[in-house]
Amino acid sequence: MTIWHNRGAMAVVPTTPREIEQAARVIREGGLVAFPTETVYGLGANALDASAVARIFEAKRRPSLDPLIVHVADRAMLLRVAREVPPQVEPLMEKFWPGPLTLVLPKAEAVPGIVTSGLPTVAVRMPAHPVALELIRQAGLPIAAPSANPFGYLSPTRAEHVERMLGEAVDLILDGGPTLYGVESTILLLAEKPVVLRHGAIPLEELESILGRVELRVGESVRPLVPGQLPQHYAPRTPIQVARPDEVPKELRKQSGYLAFRDVPKGFKIVKVLSPTGDLREAAAHLFEALHQLDRLGLPAIYAEPVPEEGLGRAIMDRLRRATVRD
Repeated sequence: MTIWHNRGAMAVVPTTPREIEQAARVIREGGLVAFPTETVYGLGANALDASAVARIFEAKRRPSLDPLIVHVADRAMLLRVAREVPPQVEPLMEKFWPGPLTLVLPKAEAVPGIVTSGLPTVAVRMPAHPVALELIRQAGLPIAAPSANPFGYLSPTRAEHVERMLGEAVDLILDGGPTLYGVESTILLLAEKPVVLRHGAIPLEELESILGRVELRVGESVRPLVPGQLPQHYAPRTPIQVARPDEVPKELRKQSGYLAFRDVPKGFKIVKVLSPTGDLREAAAHLFEALHQLDRLGLPAIYAEPVPEEGLGRAIMDRLRRATVRD
């Protein structure tokens, strides 16, 4: 028997066939569904319905200038949202789809301008999570889905994060347990030269093994081409600063939290370790969950240890740096 956890008009449900079918119906009828992907939880709506997509912006309190990623389940659905698929995209889709790589492609007319913030391009990916793929297939529609959190805040890696942060703004939450990667997809633009617009779960080195040298354009952007380019993003409510343990004054350590890479430093009130073995993939998977836990403790400050900027370490440091920006 299905167990439902009702919260007013919203429900958190397991990822059984029956509930996925119901979630697909909610999408078709213009509703909002939070669902697991291999990266983080997404907040999904029918990507071809401007009114449904507007609910995403309202629920997240997201500025309209920040475009969304569209999720597809197969090539036929890709061609509904992309006007064309350049030949150089084929080897990337062959290697990384389904998976955490988002491609920026020319937008098809069917995609409302609200999805792309008026840009002529659309960001598209095919998720690797079986629940996400089945949801898209059963809905029969491409699903626009940013991370299921208030805009600029920590991304959700568990259903409980979505429930706590968005609550009744969501019609249905599919609880698929913790996500695999814990950081968002890598975003790639293929223009004259390949350009990474957002560091993510596909490391730069893997892209360069296929494309050769890839340029980086992941700094501040007043007019974002894709999600995650604004200077402040992925931030907890608690002020956070990137610093090695010996850079934090002793009197501050006693009342502060510390996000450590692999070793437990002395003197801090509480420490969360991302990977005791120093594995960057494990560290990325635990990043947002650890920050959620620290953020709920009411600490005056959180300090985060820098990690090696190689592989997934680039995505981790990108998230930490954006989290430190304050108005």
